[in-house]
Amino acid sequence: MKKIICIIILLKLALFNAVLAEPELTAELKNGKEKALTICSACHGLNGQAASAGNSVLIPNITAQQKNYLVARLKSYKSGEIKHPQMTVVAQMLSDKDIDDVSEWYSRIKITIADPEVEIAAPK
Repeated sequence: MKKIICIIILLKLALFNAVLAEPELTAELKNGKEKALTICSACHGLNGQAASAGNSVLIPNITAQQKNYLVARLKSYKSGEIKHPQMTVVAQMLSDKDIDDVSEWYSRIKITIADPEVEIAAPK
């Protein structure tokens, strides 16, 4: 009986540590997350889901967008090739490395698609 209790306690501790431990991020992803948090998240959210303007069509969701696409768009905003009052200013705040890192951050976020025909239980 003592062995079973010890095993249960060890399993609970392991689960507790696994939940609390954030996976180790590369330096690029850490920088990308920091830039996303401090510069991008006010509009796009840290997870790439537009958070302002009532999640309107004016601010696109960028979750799981292709990295190369995000890099190209940000560089085009930064250079003025694409004219946008807010994004031009925001992109100019980012170095080329920051653009690469924040694009890596948002491109790594995974989305989940639920089958609309499957009934999902309401949270308790």
